[in-house]
Amino acid sequence: LLCRLWRVDWIERIVNREEYMAVVFFPGIQEDDNLQSMVVGTVMRKIKSRTWKKQRYFKLQDDCMTIWYKSKKAGNAHSTFSVSDVEAIREGHQSEVLLSIADEFPANRCFTLVFRGRRANLDLVADSADEAQSWIRGLKKLIENLENMGEREKLDQWIGDWFKKADKNNDGRMNFKEVQDLLKMMNVDMNEHHAHRLFTKADESQSGSLKDDEFVLFYKMLTQRDDVMRVFQEYSSDAQKLSQSDLEVFLREEQLEGDDVEPLAKQLIERYEPSDTAKLLKAMTFDGFLMYLGSAEGSIFNPQRRGIFQDMSQPLCHYFISSSHNTYLMEDQLRGQSSVEGYIRALNRGCRCVEVDCWDGANGEPIVYHGHTFTSKILFKDVVNAVGNYAFKVSEYPVILSIENHCNVEQQRVMAQHLKRILGDKLLKSTLDGRAAVGLPSPEDLKGKILVKAKKIGNLEESFNGVMEDSLSGEVSDEEDAADIEEDNLHRESQRLSKELSDCVVYCKSVHFSSFKHSRIHSKFYEVASFTESKARKHLREAGESTFVHHNSRQLTRVYPTGFRTDSSNFNPQEMWNAGCQIVALNFQTAGEGMDLNDGLFSQNGRCGYVLKPSFMREPEKRFNPETPQRRDGYQPVVLTVQVISGQQLPKVNIKEDSIVDPLVRVEIHGVPLDQAKQETRYIENNGFNPVWYDMLRFTIHSPELAMVRIVVEDYDKTSKNDFVGQYTLPLSCMQQGYRHIHLLSKDGTSIPPASLFVHIRISELE
Repeated sequence: LLCRLWRVDWIERIVNREEYMAVVFFPGIQEDDNLQSMVVGTVMRKIKSRTWKKQRYFKLQDDCMTIWYKSKKAGNAHSTFSVSDVEAIREGHQSEVLLSIADEFPANRCFTLVFRGRRANLDLVADSADEAQSWIRGLKKLIENLENMGEREKLDQWIGDWFKKADKNNDGRMNFKEVQDLLKMMNVDMNEHHAHRLFTKADESQSGSLKDDEFVLFYKMLTQRDDVMRVFQEYSSDAQKLSQSDLEVFLREEQLEGDDVEPLAKQLIERYEPSDTAKLLKAMTFDGFLMYLGSAEGSIFNPQRRGIFQDMSQPLCHYFISSSHNTYLMEDQLRGQSSVEGYIRALNRGCRCVEVDCWDGANGEPIVYHGHTFTSKILFKDVVNAVGNYAFKVSEYPVILSIENHCNVEQQRVMAQHLKRILGDKLLKSTLDGRAAVGLPSPEDLKGKILVKAKKIGNLEESFNGVMEDSLSGEVSDEEDAADIEEDNLHRESQRLSKELSDCVVYCKSVHFSSFKHSRIHSKFYEVASFTESKARKHLREAGESTFVHHNSRQLTRVYPTGFRTDSSNFNPQEMWNAGCQIVALNFQTAGEGMDLNDGLFSQNGRCGYVLKPSFMREPEKRFNPETPQRRDGYQPVVLTVQVISGQQLPKVNIKEDSIVDPLVRVEIHGVPLDQAKQETRYIENNGFNPVWYDMLRFTIHSPELAMVRIVVEDYDKTSKNDFVGQYTLPLSCMQQGYRHIHLLSKDGTSIPPASLFVHIRISELE
């Protein structure tokens, strides 16, 4: 009865899906002038450059989810994008493209749509300021509503999307040919007989086609979760529902949510149970149980680790810091485009250390680009503007501006002027208390501050006696990575530094690194050494990992990709985190394993860009060695068991219409050398829609505090390299146990709903 009530409710909401989604997705749409204007449509200019400005007709579809646009000359050809793909809306001349046409179109008619992942921005100019505001306000409301959407509405959205895709002739019905096409789109390889059996079963009107409510029934049969039903029935006293008591047993014994689970059980029923009748009975139907397991609370990532939960009052050197290499580059290192967009995107991903390579420019204005290459050039002042505007949008904790300085004294003075004028009070110009410091301040102390990391004249202490010349000679930057030449063979010339720029450097003085012994005796807490990945590995081999860890317990170290990585590829950052290196700089523009691990590590602690290192890496006397984790005090290895149960609606990776995914799942452990491991499930032939494995993978982990878990889905190919389907990466310390869904991410790190894996997780101490 409960399930039947739920189905009736569902059908009523789906029968006119377009109207329903408009009402649920945006209540009061009829009264909202901005949305009504968007539904009618508007002609706006799409801008790609100063010379490419084309008129396009933009319109919000009736589902309030899709923006449709086309050229008047393009015939029937059109483009669409989903509101869910839009990450932000920038008003005015807030992109390089719109800045370039600022003299032609006023700021109040311009806006930029920023998409998730690495998709290019969409720069638009409306015919009037009112039209621009109508779209800006309307889109912001739609995005806000989408973010507040419940699991129930999301499910309706997915079902409606499939119906629209299947109904090719737009008659509101789906014939069997359309069903077969739908199955291919859904990554299902189902024999014709079985498909026809489901179709006939759903065709209750016996009309030979499925109308809306029959399609809901078909979808439910197609997406039947036998794997979840097994768990549901195991804990249900009557195999029909979970009483509150049943749910409490499940939460306590299976999900390991602790002993006092009564409040949580009540909360979950109230939040996820779709049937009001079941709520009155303090029970959860199968649909409610499925919604809970598909929610954030039922996901593999512990929600309690999402917000700021770590101590933020320790010295900067006690944190891993999300860091970007050659932040200005959007592509490769030799011919790629330089753009302030690189800084905006990195900062909006929580990056807290960005790099600026400064060279002498025309008209006395310093420029930023990858020196001695064909990469394009941008103005230093535009970079500083972007950093000033976006530094604290997603995190209030300090940003480090890592400056590689190749400018003459005059242009260095201009750099200092821009930093002070544009950043104002955000720029840290002196020690926090105005007196000589004895140690690095904390992220908490430095909230809202931008620190400059660069060469400095003399010591920090000397800057308090006021005796300084206008400029002095100093060493050239140690961060020149041209072809990764050995420093010993590199001819170095002294460089004159401007006092004005030098004075902007407080807690992050760039220095040449001699040796760990020299550093232990002579180095100051505010000195920062930088190494290419290959140099860092050389020091690890020669001095030992525990020596590097000890060094990093006292001061900051920056590691960046070798100059040979002209394709902007990344190294695996885990090796450097194992040594306690804080500023491990990656090419944020390049998707792959390196950025997956970076995104995974910094997905915790409010995505603020700072993650506290384990205590054994912060205390110098501990002498932790990642090569021999079993020798440290408090050593307690764990066993991680991952049962990969099933997959749901995995995306197609091959554009060929008849191609169906053959998925396999690989679980990788990234951590200290002893923990590096990977295991795979078998592959399931021709089923990307609902593959089932029940394969068990087991790992022994010796340093769980440093371990990252990366779960990858691939399309198996026996003749060539497997194709990437999706991934999810998180710290072991953030994993929830029990039955969990893993919501997969694309290669770009953006979500690809409803693609997921269903797993069972156990973490136990090694006996």
